Amino acid sequence: MDNRFKARLGLTIGDTNGIGPEVIIKTLSDQRILNFCTPVIYASANVLNKVRKALSAEHFHYQQVASVQAIVPKKVNLISCIDEALEVNLGNPTPESGKASLDSLMAACKDLKAGLLDGIVTAPIDKENIQTDEFRFPGHTEFLTSYFDAPESLMLLVSENLRVATITGHMAVKDVSSKISFDLIIRKVTILLESLRKDFGILKPRIAILGLNPHAGENGLLGTEEQEIIRPAIMHLKEKGHLIFGPYPADGFFGMQQYKQFDAVVSMYHDQGLIPFKTLAFENGVNFTAGLPVVRTSPDHGTAYSIADKHTASETSFKEALFLACDVIKKRTAEQMPVV
Repeated sequence: MDNRFKARLGLTIGDTNGIGPEVIIKTLSDQRILNFCTPVIYASANVLNKVRKALSAEHFHYQQVASVQAIVPKKVNLISCIDEALEVNLGNPTPESGKASLDSLMAACKDLKAGLLDGIVTAPIDKENIQTDEFRFPGHTEFLTSYFDAPESLMLLVSENLRVATITGHMAVKDVSSKISFDLIIRKVTILLESLRKDFGILKPRIAILGLNPHAGENGLLGTEEQEIIRPAIMHLKEKGHLIFGPYPADGFFGMQQYKQFDAVVSMYHDQGLIPFKTLAFENGVNFTAGLPVVRTSPDHGTAYSIADKHTASETSFKEALFLACDVIKKRTAEQMPVV
C-alpha cells in the first residue's frame, strides 16, 4: 500500500449552535492532523469565522474551495453549503441551526456516495430540530443506513480497550423486548464479526453477549428472552465456529470488568451498552457505524448546548473519531488492493 495515501475526510458541522463547530476547530488547529488526512468541512465561512474568533483559535486556518474536486492537499478545506447569513446563537437550538446541520450532512453524503470522499466524520445533530420531510429518522445511523442502501447496520461504540455494539438502537425501552429476535441477533452479530475482521483486523474475535433481563433472566424467573431467543442464537453462532459467549448479566459483567476478556460486547438495547461505555470511555469514545459500504464515525457525545457558549468542550472524542475513520479507510483500502 502507498504510505503517502491520505484519506479525504468529509466533516459535517452538526448543529451550528452546539459544540460541533468548536470541536472541529479545536481538532484541526493541530496541523499534525494533515499528516493523516485531508479534511473537508461542510459548513460556511461565516460559522467557522465566528466560532474561531470566540475561541481565539489563531492556529486554525482553512482553504475555501468550490467543490470537493478542488480540495487542496495538506490544507483544511471548506465547502460552503449552508446559508452564509445564518445567525450563530450558541447554546440555543433553532430551526435554522437544524436546517444547517441537514444541509451539511446531505452535501457531504452526496460527495461520499459519488466516491469523491473516502469517509465522513459527523458532528452532533439535534435529533428533534433536524426533522424535515427529507430527514425522518431517529438519528444519523438510521439515515445513513437508508441513504447508502445498506440492508442493515450496527451501532458500534469504540475506545482503545472497549467495543460495544447494540442489537436495538434508537427506540423506546418498552419496544425492545418485542423487537429482539433470533434472526435479528444473528444478523447484527454477523455484521459485527465482519467489521471486526475487515475494519479492525481481528481475524478471530471473542464476543460477549449480554442478557436482556436482570441477572440474564435467572433461568426464566425474571424473563424468558435469554432461554428462548438469546441463548439459541449464541449456540447457533458457536456451531458456525465463532467465539461467542453469554448471555451475561450486564451489571456483573461490567462491574467485574469481564469486558477486558473480549474483543467486543453486544448489548440488547441502547442504554444497556452506552451507559457503561460512556462511564468508562466518555472522553475518547467514538461512534462507528458498522455494516455500511462507506466509512462513518462520530464523537460519542451530543450537541452539549449547555456548554456551547462556554468554549470548554473537549475535542478528544472528535479527534479520536477522525483517527478511527483514517484507520478503517486504510484497512479497507489495503484489503481491496491485489497481492503482487
